[in-house]
Amino acid sequence: MKRNIAVILAGGVGSRLGMSTPKQFFKVAGKMVVEHTVDVFERNQRIDEIAIVANPMLISDFENIVLRNKWRKVKKILKGGKERYDSSLSAIQAYSNQDVNLIFHDAVRPLVSQRIVNDVIDALSSHRAIDVAIPSADTIIEVDGNDCITSIPDRSRLRRGQTPQAFDRQLIADAYERALKDPAFKTTDDCGVVRKYTDEPVFVVSGEESNMKLTYREDTYMLDKLFQLKNTEPESIEHVCDVFRDKVAVVFGGSYGIGKYVVEMLRESGAKVFSYSRSENKVDVSQRDSVAKAMTEAHEEAGRIDYVVCTAGVLNKEPLASMDYETIQNAVQTNYLGTVNVALEAYPYLKQTEGKLIFFTSSSYTRGRAFYSIYSSTKAAIVNFVQAVAQEWDGDGIKINCINPERTKTPMRQQNFGIEPDDSLLMPERVAEATLQTLASDCTGQVIDVRRQKE
Repeated sequence: MKRNIAVILAGGVGSRLGMSTPKQFFKVAGKMVVEHTVDVFERNQRIDEIAIVANPMLISDFENIVLRNKWRKVKKILKGGKERYDSSLSAIQAYSNQDVNLIFHDAVRPLVSQRIVNDVIDALSSHRAIDVAIPSADTIIEVDGNDCITSIPDRSRLRRGQTPQAFDRQLIADAYERALKDPAFKTTDDCGVVRKYTDEPVFVVSGEESNMKLTYREDTYMLDKLFQLKNTEPESIEHVCDVFRDKVAVVFGGSYGIGKYVVEMLRESGAKVFSYSRSENKVDVSQRDSVAKAMTEAHEEAGRIDYVVCTAGVLNKEPLASMDYETIQNAVQTNYLGTVNVALEAYPYLKQTEGKLIFFTSSSYTRGRAFYSIYSSTKAAIVNFVQAVAQEWDGDGIKINCINPERTKTPMRQQNFGIEPDDSLLMPERVAEATLQTLASDCTGQVIDVRRQKE
């Protein structure tokens, strides 16, 4: 079976973005755009190797990025050239005489999904050239030199191209060999080279609107929002339990609901766990000195802290105008200020161990809804906080994420909604399991989506 080589095209300088640094170095959700992109292919089990094609002036920067991220699949950092196709040629030549598939992907498309990557690899089993595209939502017109319409193609047959683009290496090599002999050769698209200079059909895999390319300054705002709304499934990691043996965890809100199951599962996995809550030992996350005392106690007894999880939160489902101000203050202080307090007090300990920090958001964070004004807004604030702090603390080796469970069967929910059918709710054990999977992973700045498993 042919090896699948992901080629990350990172040779651009970002002139259209209007920034002083190359666009692939733009930071979002705790990491550089190119780091998010490489992570996708690093995690895909069907990708055998990764090559990064970079501007020759930035080779050392990429070497440092590879070392910092501890990527195991990145085997080559290649020099790109002046034109887009020079980067493709660099990879084609680097793998000369090897019977491999080359999967080219723009470094500035960090939201490519595992589904797209897998569909591309599947298609390579029966086709030698693959493109990724989505239907055009707009009518496309063709104009002449005077900006007058000359034709309006049938929109149903039109697609907008994305990446990855994948090829049998020999096919794309042959196509470029012929193209470079053509004095009129000009292209920015590898599939276009195959289409023009060979008879090989190019199969199209369905892309996704979210698989956008960072090109213009306006794109940075869209990319930020898409990362904020991105729901990452928890990684399935074998032997998760072995990860936590002899590690130390502090859990706030550990006396009931999701927190209780997190505590139990961590202990079953061999971790030493300190559980704190208002009902259990009068630890209130809304009071920084209370959090500080708990963290100090745990550190003095265990000598280290590897993980901190905060599930503490309150929900008051009622219209804003009817809420008394004390209730509002309590919700804001517990849900949001409590998050800040835990992060601040956890920082010095997690910096020592390059540890992990997890908070909890809610599916209601994506938009404000009646009766949820305080709850939804504080949960949205947690997402922004996590993504910002993940970026700030990345250099300290601290990983910080937030779990986004759908409606979960917890005492807090029952107090607000009463009795609901079990089959309409997520069980807290499932959320706790996803929390441990996230603690065992290397992701940071992510919203980890937890949903009921469909039959």
